Amino acid sequence: MFDYSARPGLLEGRVILVTGAARGIGAAAAKTYAAHGATVLLLGRTEASLAQVYDDIEAAGHPRPAVIPFNLETALPHQYDELAAMLEGEFGRLDGLLHNASIIGPRTPLDQLSGENFMRVMHVNVNAMFMLTQALLPLLKCSNDASVVFTSSSVGRKGRAYWGAYGVSKFATEGLMQTLADELDGVAPVRANSINPGGTRTSMRAQAYPAENPQDVPAPEEIMPVYLYLMGPDSAGVNGQAFNAQ
Repeated sequence: MFDYSARPGLLEGRVILVTGAARGIGAAAAKTYAAHGATVLLLGRTEASLAQVYDDIEAAGHPRPAVIPFNLETALPHQYDELAAMLEGEFGRLDGLLHNASIIGPRTPLDQLSGENFMRVMHVNVNAMFMLTQALLPLLKCSNDASVVFTSSSVGRKGRAYWGAYGVSKFATEGLMQTLADELDGVAPVRANSINPGGTRTSMRAQAYPAENPQDVPAPEEIMPVYLYLMGPDSAGVNGQAFNAQ
């Protein structure tokens, strides 16, 4: 595991948006950020899917989160601008953005992968992530110390058979992170890095490896040290780097 121990109030006063916050790694990150003092903006497909995470954070007595129903698969360009305008009016700035939401799509040889499935995965995992990053950059630049964290994968660092559109989308994720990091370097108080979570006990992992015993891989809560490190002030100046959670 990534070796880092976060102090209790590490993220106090920070406003952090987490995509795919309803379950899995996104839910764990949202709760962990809130437990360390952040106001967390929970973005997910529906309000109902985010209710449990919202309730858990509020019940624990952490800063009250905000629920943002937003479907990355169907959202139109103007809706990203409207989201940014709403967040600006409500919070005035953004200190962190965790791109966690993604879909796996069919795991099949490329010559059997339909164009429709390829485009769907690329749209959610890459196009929507770009649109959201671009729309929220002005808010991130309003922070004194902002962090954008992209969720990658081992199959986005070395190509592997049958990972199809998902693997390609994660290579694109690394490319987007590196390009953004280079553009921000020295010109804005915003840094961009990526995390490969590694095998983690999530529904996506179960979909990819149905025969695997879930107990053989760590729970999302166990990989949080690197997520805290990159969202907090201790990683100020760290930019354009690819991290492994495990």
